[in-house]
Amino acid sequence: MPIQTDILIIGGGLAGLTAALHLQRAGIAVILIEKDTYPHHKVCGEYISNEVLPYLQWLDADPALLHPTVISRLHFSTISGKSIFTTLPLGGFGISRFKLDHFLYEKFVTRGGCVLQDTADNVTFENQLFIVSTKTGKEISARQVIGAYGKRAAIDIKLNRKFIQQKSPFLAVKAHYSGAFEDGLVALHNFRGGYCGVSKVEDQKINICYLADYKTFKTYKSIQSYQEKVLYQNKYLKSVFENCESLFDPPLTISQLSFGAREAVVDHMLMIGDTAGLIHPLCGNGMAMAIHSAQLCTELLIQFLNGDISSRTELEKRYIISWNRHFKSRLWMGSTLSAIFNREYLAEKLIGGMVKLPFILPLLIRKTHGHLLTVH
Repeated sequence: MPIQTDILIIGGGLAGLTAALHLQRAGIAVILIEKDTYPHHKVCGEYISNEVLPYLQWLDADPALLHPTVISRLHFSTISGKSIFTTLPLGGFGISRFKLDHFLYEKFVTRGGCVLQDTADNVTFENQLFIVSTKTGKEISARQVIGAYGKRAAIDIKLNRKFIQQKSPFLAVKAHYSGAFEDGLVALHNFRGGYCGVSKVEDQKINICYLADYKTFKTYKSIQSYQEKVLYQNKYLKSVFENCESLFDPPLTISQLSFGAREAVVDHMLMIGDTAGLIHPLCGNGMAMAIHSAQLCTELLIQFLNGDISSRTELEKRYIISWNRHFKSRLWMGSTLSAIFNREYLAEKLIGGMVKLPFILPLLIRKTHGHLLTVH
């Protein structure tokens, strides 16, 4: 006999946990499936825009309890050494996924939430019910399934999603460091074939996460060699690495990163977070978008389960419209900026223009970020 629930969430990352807490607060039965144990590190820039802070506080999950680093300024640089500083319009905070995901998980479980350590293997939909089978042989029936399993997973192949068939040229590398780095600052430094984010998280740790061209990366014998030969061409990156000591051995890596919009609804599953669309890391806004997408999805689902949305067709239509309205242009802007900064000549021209016209950078930041979230 299948386990029964109103909502099943596949994936217990930032988007999945946020959705679980929201549904739990509304008194809706929810089960979350997550393949890994908590806490665990993830490849992530670990900067969150303050746009989602009111929503997290409404969920009684205020990240201030984790003592994050307050971030208010951005430093942007190119390979040649051109750079510009600006104040972030809303500001943000730095917190590790190791701390934040575990914090949200404990909130959910402490309040009676059910988390299964397992992997969803197959999803079918029939007679207005989902049946999800897992690798350990469990079966779960649910009125609705939310896909929150991240950037890519084996289940994407079974769902025949288009992006999973396409090879991506990108690899991401992340590690925490101890050392000297300015408080309140997030830095984005361009290098040949990629860009690197640097900012502090909790406990004065420095998170360094960069996106690299995999074809170039694999010609070097080690991550250390690649960093010294390629990233060090940017004098700011060279200074950061030479004045910091890695706390990870080895750094975390992830490949086959496919950026841009994907389908927000697949076989009646509602997709949130990176599962629905992955913004380029240089925008520094992926974590906030994951949290925001969870809010959009759960608010509509609550209306659907309460009968305020009359049909599944209407639910899906409204979610797609809402997702596109909030994120489609931001993803497009992220892809456009990435294309520019992966071309050294264009990157130099853009930074040069920003130095002469300082208002351009805050304008670009606003194009990739949202407004303070309100809770209905």
